[in-house]
Amino acid sequence: MNPGKALISPAWRLAERAPLRARNTFGVQAHADLLLEVRDAAALPELFTNAALRDGPVLVLGGGSNLLFAADPPGVVLSPCGQDIRILDDGRGSNDDTVLVRAEAGVEWHAFVLWTLGHGLAGLENLALIPGTVGAAPIQNIGAYGVEAGERIHAVEAFDRNTGAIVKLSGADCGFAYRDSRFKREPGRWIITAVTFQLSRSADLRLGYAGITEALAQTGITTPTASQVAEAVCRVRRSKLPDPAVLGNAGSFFKNPIVAADLAAQLRQAEPQLPVFPGADDHSRKLSAAWLIDACGWKGHREGDAGVSDAHALVLVNHGQATGAQLLALARRIAASVSERFGVMLEPEPRVIGADW
Repeated sequence: MNPGKALISPAWRLAERAPLRARNTFGVQAHADLLLEVRDAAALPELFTNAALRDGPVLVLGGGSNLLFAADPPGVVLSPCGQDIRILDDGRGSNDDTVLVRAEAGVEWHAFVLWTLGHGLAGLENLALIPGTVGAAPIQNIGAYGVEAGERIHAVEAFDRNTGAIVKLSGADCGFAYRDSRFKREPGRWIITAVTFQLSRSADLRLGYAGITEALAQTGITTPTASQVAEAVCRVRRSKLPDPAVLGNAGSFFKNPIVAADLAAQLRQAEPQLPVFPGADDHSRKLSAAWLIDACGWKGHREGDAGVSDAHALVLVNHGQATGAQLLALARRIAASVSERFGVMLEPEPRVIGADW
Protein backbone atom coordinates (compact mmCIF):
# COMPACT_ATOMS: atom_id res chain seq x y z
CA MET A 1 0.00 0.00 0.00
CA ASN A 2 1.06 3.57 -0.66
CA PRO A 3 0.78 6.14 2.16
CA GLY A 4 -2.77 7.32 2.59
CA LYS A 5 -4.19 4.56 0.37
CA ALA A 6 -6.84 2.08 1.49
CA LEU A 7 -7.79 -1.52 0.79
CA ILE A 8 -11.51 -2.24 0.88
CA SER A 9 -13.62 -5.38 1.04
CA PRO A 10 -17.34 -5.80 1.82
CA ALA A 11 -16.46 -6.79 5.40
CA TRP A 12 -13.61 -4.41 6.20
CA ARG A 13 -11.51 -1.40 5.17
CA LEU A 14 -7.77 -0.95 5.81
CA ALA A 15 -6.07 2.46 5.61
CA GLU A 16 -2.47 3.57 6.15
CA ARG A 17 -1.31 6.53 8.24
CA ALA A 18 -4.86 7.38 9.26
CA PRO A 19 -5.53 10.51 11.36
CA LEU A 20 -7.22 9.85 14.70
CA ARG A 21 -8.01 13.35 15.92
CA ALA A 22 -11.67 13.06 14.93
CA ARG A 23 -11.80 9.59 16.51
CA ASN A 24 -11.07 10.65 20.10
CA THR A 25 -13.25 12.99 22.13
CA PHE A 26 -10.24 14.78 23.62
CA GLY A 27 -9.54 15.93 20.06
CA VAL A 28 -5.79 15.38 20.35
CA GLN A 29 -3.69 14.72 17.29
CA ALA A 30 -2.58 11.14 16.71
CA HIS A 31 -2.13 8.78 13.77
CA ALA A 32 -2.54 5.07 13.19
CA ASP A 33 0.06 3.34 11.02
CA LEU A 34 -2.79 1.01 10.03
CA LEU A 35 -6.49 1.57 10.69
CA LEU A 36 -8.76 -1.44 10.17
CA GLU A 37 -12.51 -0.78 10.13
CA VAL A 38 -14.47 -4.02 10.50
CA ARG A 39 -18.07 -3.99 9.34
CA ASP A 40 -18.71 -7.74 9.68
CA ALA A 41 -17.37 -9.42 12.84
CA ALA A 42 -17.44 -12.80 11.10
CA ALA A 43 -14.34 -11.66 9.19
CA LEU A 44 -12.20 -11.37 12.32
CA PRO A 45 -10.95 -14.98 12.55
CA GLU A 46 -9.62 -14.83 8.99
CA LEU A 47 -8.23 -11.31 9.37
CA PHE A 48 -6.25 -12.39 12.42
CA THR A 49 -4.38 -15.02 10.45
CA ASN A 50 -2.37 -12.03 9.18
CA ALA A 51 0.85 -11.75 11.18
CA ALA A 52 0.50 -8.01 11.82
CA LEU A 53 -2.79 -8.62 13.57
CA ARG A 54 -2.06 -12.03 15.08
CA ASP A 55 1.32 -11.15 16.63
CA GLY A 56 1.44 -7.36 16.86
CA PRO A 57 -0.22 -4.81 19.12
CA VAL A 58 -3.85 -4.07 18.29
CA LEU A 59 -5.79 -1.16 19.77
CA VAL A 60 -9.57 -1.53 19.59
CA LEU A 61 -11.07 1.93 19.10
CA GLY A 62 -14.76 2.65 19.45
CA GLY A 63 -15.91 6.23 19.94
CA GLY A 64 -12.59 7.26 21.48
CA SER A 65 -14.38 8.64 24.53
CA ASN A 66 -12.44 6.70 27.13
CA LEU A 67 -8.82 7.06 26.11
CA LEU A 68 -6.04 9.60 25.90
CA PHE A 69 -3.47 9.45 23.12
CA ALA A 70 -0.23 10.47 24.84
CA ALA A 71 1.54 9.27 21.67
CA ASP A 72 0.69 7.53 18.42
CA PRO A 73 -0.56 3.99 19.07
CA PRO A 74 1.75 1.19 17.93
CA GLY A 75 0.61 -1.50 15.53
CA VAL A 76 -2.94 -1.70 14.18
CA VAL A 77 -5.94 0.34 15.31
CA LEU A 78 -9.11 -1.71 14.84
CA SER A 79 -12.52 -0.08 14.77
CA PRO A 80 -15.62 -2.33 15.02
CA CYS A 81 -18.29 -0.71 12.85
CA GLY A 82 -21.29 -3.07 13.04
CA GLN A 83 -24.56 -1.14 13.38
CA ASP A 84 -27.26 -3.80 13.79
CA ILE A 85 -29.80 -3.61 16.65
CA ARG A 86 -32.46 -6.25 17.16
CA ILE A 87 -34.77 -7.73 19.79
CA LEU A 88 -33.84 -11.37 20.41
CA ASP A 89 -36.61 -12.15 22.88
CA ASP A 90 -39.56 -9.83 23.42
CA GLY A 91 -40.58 -11.59 26.64
CA ARG A 92 -44.21 -11.80 25.65
CA GLY A 93 -44.34 -15.58 25.97
CA SER A 94 -42.90 -15.66 29.50
CA ASN A 95 -44.20 -14.83 32.95
CA ASP A 96 -42.14 -11.66 33.22
CA ASP A 97 -41.55 -8.69 30.95
CA THR A 98 -37.84 -9.19 30.38
CA VAL A 99 -36.68 -8.27 26.88
CA LEU A 100 -33.31 -9.21 25.36
CA VAL A 101 -31.86 -6.67 22.93
CA ARG A 102 -28.67 -7.26 20.94
CA ALA A 103 -26.62 -4.38 19.54
CA GLU A 104 -23.42 -4.58 17.53
CA ALA A 105 -20.29 -2.94 18.88
CA GLY A 106 -20.21 0.04 16.52
CA VAL A 107 -23.59 1.42 17.55
CA GLU A 108 -23.30 4.83 19.23
CA TRP A 109 -24.22 4.41 22.90
CA HIS A 110 -26.63 7.30 23.41
CA ALA A 111 -28.41 6.47 20.16
CA PHE A 112 -28.85 2.92 21.44
CA VAL A 113 -30.28 4.17 24.76
CA LEU A 114 -32.78 6.30 22.81
CA TRP A 115 -33.64 3.28 20.62
CA THR A 116 -34.48 1.17 23.68
CA LEU A 117 -36.61 3.94 25.18
CA GLY A 118 -38.37 4.43 21.87
CA HIS A 119 -39.31 0.75 21.96
CA GLY A 120 -40.79 1.10 25.46
CA LEU A 121 -37.87 -0.58 27.24
CA ALA A 122 -36.46 0.50 30.60
CA GLY A 123 -33.11 -0.15 32.21
CA LEU A 124 -30.60 2.15 30.49
CA GLU A 125 -32.26 5.51 31.15
CA ASN A 126 -29.72 6.54 33.82
CA LEU A 127 -26.92 5.93 31.32
CA ALA A 128 -28.21 8.39 28.72
CA LEU A 129 -25.79 10.79 27.01
CA ILE A 130 -22.64 8.87 27.93
CA PRO A 131 -20.30 9.21 24.94
CA GLY A 132 -18.88 6.16 23.20
CA THR A 133 -20.13 2.97 21.58
CA VAL A 134 -21.97 -0.16 22.68
CA GLY A 135 -18.79 -2.20 22.31
CA ALA A 136 -16.90 0.01 24.74
CA ALA A 137 -19.59 -0.07 27.43
CA PRO A 138 -18.68 -3.49 28.94
CA ILE A 139 -14.94 -2.78 29.00
CA GLN A 140 -15.21 0.15 31.39
CA ASN A 141 -18.51 -1.08 32.85
CA ILE A 142 -19.80 2.43 32.29
CA GLY A 143 -21.99 3.81 35.03
CA ALA A 144 -23.88 6.92 36.03
CA TYR A 145 -26.50 8.02 38.52
CA GLY A 146 -26.63 4.77 40.45
CA VAL A 147 -26.66 2.32 37.51
CA GLU A 148 -23.84 0.33 35.89
CA ALA A 149 -24.03 -1.24 32.43
CA GLY A 150 -22.94 -4.59 33.83
CA GLU A 151 -26.22 -4.86 35.72
CA ARG A 152 -28.09 -4.85 32.41
CA ILE A 153 -25.74 -6.96 30.31
CA HIS A 154 -27.00 -10.48 29.56
CA ALA A 155 -24.13 -11.57 27.29
CA VAL A 156 -21.13 -10.25 25.39
CA GLU A 157 -19.92 -11.58 22.03
CA ALA A 158 -16.21 -11.13 21.50
CA PHE A 159 -13.34 -12.31 19.33
CA ASP A 160 -10.80 -14.08 21.54
CA ARG A 161 -7.30 -13.48 20.19
CA ASN A 162 -6.01 -16.37 22.30
CA THR A 163 -8.14 -18.93 20.46
CA GLY A 164 -8.91 -17.13 17.20
CA ALA A 165 -12.64 -17.67 17.67
CA ILE A 166 -15.70 -15.55 18.41
CA VAL A 167 -17.25 -16.59 21.73
CA LYS A 168 -20.23 -15.57 23.83
CA LEU A 169 -19.68 -14.74 27.50
CA SER A 170 -22.49 -14.49 30.00
CA GLY A 171 -22.76 -11.36 32.09
CA ALA A 172 -21.44 -13.34 35.07
CA ASP A 173 -18.37 -14.38 33.06
CA CYS A 174 -17.46 -10.75 32.32
CA GLY A 175 -16.19 -10.04 35.86
CA PHE A 176 -17.85 -6.67 36.16
CA ALA A 177 -16.73 -4.38 38.99
CA TYR A 178 -16.66 -0.63 39.58
CA ARG A 179 -15.41 0.84 36.27
CA ASP A 180 -13.79 -2.51 35.58
CA SER A 181 -14.33 -5.81 33.79
CA ARG A 182 -12.58 -8.94 32.58
CA PHE A 183 -12.02 -7.18 29.26
CA LYS A 184 -10.17 -4.34 30.95
CA ARG A 185 -8.12 -6.72 33.12
CA GLU A 186 -7.10 -8.79 30.08
CA PRO A 187 -6.00 -6.05 27.68
CA GLY A 188 -5.25 -7.10 24.13
CA ARG A 189 -7.16 -10.37 24.33
CA TRP A 190 -10.75 -9.43 23.52
CA ILE A 191 -12.46 -7.58 20.68
CA ILE A 192 -16.09 -7.05 21.60
CA THR A 193 -18.36 -7.48 18.60
CA ALA A 194 -21.88 -7.31 20.09
CA VAL A 195 -23.65 -6.99 23.45
CA THR A 196 -27.03 -8.36 24.54
CA PHE A 197 -28.89 -6.38 27.20
CA GLN A 198 -31.60 -7.60 29.55
CA LEU A 199 -34.20 -4.83 29.75
CA SER A 200 -37.80 -4.55 30.89
CA ARG A 201 -41.16 -3.29 29.66
CA SER A 202 -41.99 -2.10 33.18
CA ALA A 203 -39.90 0.65 34.72
CA ASP A 204 -38.04 -0.16 37.93
CA LEU A 205 -36.56 3.31 38.13
CA ARG A 206 -33.62 4.42 40.27
CA LEU A 207 -34.16 8.00 41.28
CA GLY A 208 -32.13 8.32 44.46
CA TYR A 209 -28.89 9.60 42.98
CA ALA A 210 -28.18 13.28 43.63
CA GLY A 211 -29.46 15.53 40.91
CA ILE A 212 -32.04 13.27 39.29
CA THR A 213 -34.88 13.82 41.77
CA GLU A 214 -34.20 17.56 41.72
CA ALA A 215 -34.18 17.69 37.92
CA LEU A 216 -37.52 15.89 37.79
CA ALA A 217 -38.99 18.08 40.51
CA GLN A 218 -38.12 21.19 38.52
CA THR A 219 -40.51 19.99 35.82
CA GLY A 220 -43.21 18.98 38.29
CA ILE A 221 -42.87 15.27 37.51
CA THR A 222 -43.53 13.00 40.49
CA THR A 223 -44.09 9.63 38.76
CA PRO A 224 -41.70 9.71 35.82
CA THR A 225 -41.44 7.34 32.89
CA ALA A 226 -38.09 5.87 31.87
CA SER A 227 -37.91 8.40 29.02
CA GLN A 228 -38.49 11.28 31.43
CA VAL A 229 -35.69 9.99 33.66
CA ALA A 230 -33.39 9.90 30.62
CA GLU A 231 -34.35 13.48 29.78
CA ALA A 232 -33.56 14.53 33.35
CA VAL A 233 -30.20 12.74 33.19
CA CYS A 234 -29.38 14.56 29.95
CA ARG A 235 -30.21 17.92 31.52
CA VAL A 236 -28.01 17.21 34.53
CA ARG A 237 -25.11 15.93 32.41
CA ARG A 238 -25.28 18.92 30.06
CA SER A 239 -25.24 21.30 33.03
CA LYS A 240 -22.08 19.70 34.44
CA LEU A 241 -20.10 18.25 31.54
CA PRO A 242 -18.83 20.09 28.46
CA ASP A 243 -19.88 18.85 25.05
CA PRO A 244 -16.85 17.09 23.46
CA ALA A 245 -17.90 18.52 20.10
CA VAL A 246 -17.30 22.00 21.54
CA LEU A 247 -14.56 21.42 24.14
CA GLY A 248 -12.43 18.28 23.91
CA ASN A 249 -12.76 15.98 26.91
CA ALA A 250 -13.30 12.36 27.93
CA GLY A 251 -15.82 12.97 30.68
CA SER A 252 -14.67 12.10 34.19
CA PHE A 253 -10.93 11.61 34.03
CA PHE A 254 -10.46 10.09 37.49
CA LYS A 255 -12.20 7.23 39.25
CA ASN A 256 -13.76 7.86 42.63
CA PRO A 257 -11.14 6.31 44.94
CA ILE A 258 -12.01 3.31 47.11
CA VAL A 259 -10.31 3.53 50.52
CA ALA A 260 -10.39 1.75 53.86
CA ALA A 261 -13.32 2.72 56.05
CA ASP A 262 -10.93 3.87 58.82
CA LEU A 263 -9.14 6.26 56.45
CA ALA A 264 -12.47 7.61 55.18
CA ALA A 265 -13.55 8.29 58.76
CA GLN A 266 -10.30 10.13 59.50
CA LEU A 267 -10.62 12.27 56.40
CA ARG A 268 -14.26 13.02 57.12
CA GLN A 269 -13.37 14.12 60.65
CA ALA A 270 -10.78 16.54 59.25
CA GLU A 271 -12.96 17.57 56.27
CA PRO A 272 -16.65 17.36 57.29
CA GLN A 273 -17.81 18.38 53.80
CA LEU A 274 -16.07 15.46 52.08
CA PRO A 275 -18.69 13.22 50.38
CA VAL A 276 -18.27 9.59 51.46
CA PHE A 277 -20.26 6.74 49.90
CA PRO A 278 -20.61 3.05 50.82
CA GLY A 279 -17.97 0.72 49.41
CA ALA A 280 -18.27 -2.89 48.31
CA ASP A 281 -18.22 -4.06 51.94
CA ASP A 282 -18.20 -2.77 55.52
CA HIS A 283 -14.43 -2.22 55.38
CA SER A 284 -14.32 0.11 52.37
CA ARG A 285 -15.71 3.48 51.34
CA LYS A 286 -15.87 5.44 48.09
CA LEU A 287 -14.74 9.06 48.11
CA SER A 288 -15.62 11.86 45.70
CA ALA A 289 -12.63 12.43 43.44
CA ALA A 290 -14.23 15.67 42.23
CA TRP A 291 -14.38 17.05 45.78
CA LEU A 292 -10.74 16.09 46.48
CA ILE A 293 -9.54 17.75 43.27
CA ASP A 294 -11.65 20.86 43.83
CA ALA A 295 -10.34 21.15 47.38
CA CYS A 296 -6.83 21.25 45.95
CA GLY A 297 -7.80 24.23 43.78
CA TRP A 298 -7.74 22.65 40.32
CA LYS A 299 -11.24 23.46 39.03
CA GLY A 300 -10.93 25.88 36.09
CA HIS A 301 -7.13 25.60 36.03
CA ARG A 302 -5.48 26.02 32.64
CA GLU A 303 -1.96 25.44 31.34
CA GLY A 304 -1.85 26.50 27.72
CA ASP A 305 -4.63 24.54 26.02
CA ALA A 306 -4.66 21.79 28.66
CA GLY A 307 -7.01 22.48 31.54
CA VAL A 308 -9.69 21.44 34.00
CA SER A 309 -13.33 22.28 33.40
CA ASP A 310 -14.60 25.26 35.38
CA ALA A 311 -17.90 23.38 35.82
CA HIS A 312 -16.62 19.99 37.03
CA ALA A 313 -13.26 19.26 38.65
CA LEU A 314 -13.20 15.68 37.34
CA VAL A 315 -13.12 16.76 33.70
CA LEU A 316 -9.86 17.50 31.94
CA VAL A 317 -10.35 19.58 28.78
CA ASN A 318 -8.52 20.40 25.58
CA HIS A 319 -9.06 24.08 24.76
CA GLY A 320 -7.89 23.49 21.20
CA GLN A 321 -4.34 22.37 20.54
CA ALA A 322 -3.26 20.55 23.69
CA THR A 323 -1.31 17.36 23.10
CA GLY A 324 -2.10 14.14 24.89
CA ALA A 325 1.27 14.36 26.65
CA GLN A 326 0.37 17.80 28.02
CA LEU A 327 -3.00 16.58 29.30
CA LEU A 328 -1.34 13.55 30.90
CA ALA A 329 1.26 15.74 32.62
CA LEU A 330 -1.52 17.91 34.06
CA ALA A 331 -3.42 14.85 35.26
CA ARG A 332 -0.32 13.55 37.02
CA ARG A 333 0.17 16.86 38.83
CA ILE A 334 -3.46 16.83 39.96
CA ALA A 335 -3.14 13.29 41.31
CA ALA A 336 0.12 14.15 43.07
CA SER A 337 -1.45 17.13 44.84
CA VAL A 338 -4.40 15.02 46.06
CA SER A 339 -2.00 12.37 47.32
CA GLU A 340 0.13 14.93 49.12
CA ARG A 341 -2.80 16.63 50.85
CA PHE A 342 -5.13 13.69 51.58
CA GLY A 343 -2.99 10.57 51.26
CA VAL A 344 -5.36 9.24 48.59
CA MET A 345 -4.18 7.92 45.24
CA LEU A 346 -6.26 8.79 42.17
CA GLU A 347 -6.44 6.55 39.12
CA PRO A 348 -7.52 7.59 35.62
CA GLU A 349 -10.73 6.30 34.10
CA PRO A 350 -9.58 6.67 30.46
CA ARG A 351 -6.99 4.31 29.05
CA VAL A 352 -3.69 6.12 28.45
CA ILE A 353 -2.14 5.17 25.11
CA GLY A 354 1.60 5.59 24.55
CA ALA A 355 2.62 6.18 28.19
CA ASP A 356 2.35 4.68 31.65
CA TRP A 357 0.24 6.36 34.30
